[in-house]
Amino acid sequence: MIPEIGDKAFAERLLANRGDMKPYSNSFVPETEIMQRARARGADIGTYDTTPAVGSLLRYITHLIGAHAIVEVGTGAGVSGLWIFQSLAQKGLLTSIDDEVENAKLAKQAFDEAGINASRYRLITGNSREIVGKLADSLYDIFILRRSADLLESVENAYRSLRPGGVLVIDRALLAGKVADPTQRDPETIAYKEVIKVVKESPNLWLPMLLPVGDGVLIATKVESLG
Repeated sequence: MIPEIGDKAFAERLLANRGDMKPYSNSFVPETEIMQRARARGADIGTYDTTPAVGSLLRYITHLIGAHAIVEVGTGAGVSGLWIFQSLAQKGLLTSIDDEVENAKLAKQAFDEAGINASRYRLITGNSREIVGKLADSLYDIFILRRSADLLESVENAYRSLRPGGVLVIDRALLAGKVADPTQRDPETIAYKEVIKVVKESPNLWLPMLLPVGDGVLIATKVESLG
């Protein structure tokens, strides 16, 4: 029963939050204080950091496949990196690429606060499209994308750079629901729709799944082409 609080709208909001899976999932594995501080610093400058639920998913995949080499495009303030380091092999390396120097500075601050040795990560800033195009072939266990610029080209480079059995993760793949809305026709939404379709329709390259976690996550395992 709703208490008599004299505010019908407030009471309706209380009811609406009941059974809401998103906040429940985001709090299932709590963020550390260091993660929370990093997220707050990122919010101050308007950068994007992965949600806690997606962060815990990245941690899980890292552990599941025993990842040693991970690359992400879109550093944010280092929140995703902090999740990854919880499961990354002790001698593993995270390569994080971002166009903005300020994001790399915030990520380094977060990693320093967490006591992560600088030998375990590379923070690269510059034209992410050019940098991704120069990554080594068949090296990485996990390739994470969370930026929309040149998305299809980035997926092609991800396939090239992943080892067989490596995992592609596209964070924000559903743009918080916009991709599932047929009325949304802005360039960013169209780009995500197209790349999801390409991955889905390339069974000789990818074994994919699409999850309504965070703002949407596309996960795809690299398979060897039979052609």
